[in-house]
Amino acid sequence: MTPRFTTLMLAGALLCAAIAPAAAQQKPPASPPAKASVTIGAATITIDYAQPSMRGRKIMGELVPYDKVWRTGANAATTLKTTAALEIGGTLVPAGTYTLYTLPGEKAWKLIINKQTGQWGTQYDQAQDLARVDLKVGATSAPVEQFTITLAATGPSAGLLTMEWENTKLTAPFTVK
Repeated sequence: MTPRFTTLMLAGALLCAAIAPAAAQQKPPASPPAKASVTIGAATITIDYAQPSMRGRKIMGELVPYDKVWRTGANAATTLKTTAALEIGGTLVPAGTYTLYTLPGEKAWKLIINKQTGQWGTQYDQAQDLARVDLKVGATSAPVEQFTITLAATGPSAGLLTMEWENTKLTAPFTVK
């Protein structure tokens, strides 16, 4: 081996030794990014959000206060993207990108479909609301540690949006137009 090659190998080994501990110390985000997606017919519906966890906290009525708009997840605003028009709760939602918020209540919840996009999750502008839709409120079969959104096809042009966290299950049926 030449001295130059030995020096390059030693430099590479030192660099790897310096990077490895830093990579090992990186923790996953407290509220990791998540995605729910479904294809119904030719339409693709996707929701991008972040998943906060209970971590021993009381969620509904405390961390997520009643009667105040909630960002519906964590971090950046939760987005709904649809390649086709949808009908959700009697409201026509044209193809495009929207922000989803919720208005929690002890007995009733509303899904807020907002036209403003690209903002941080707490930057809510009610003047940008496209619609407020009633959500069906129920209980989960077991506690749900991490906030979860799912989208599922329920027919050739129908689907179901489901949100679950702690002991609360929220659903909104929709149809592809």
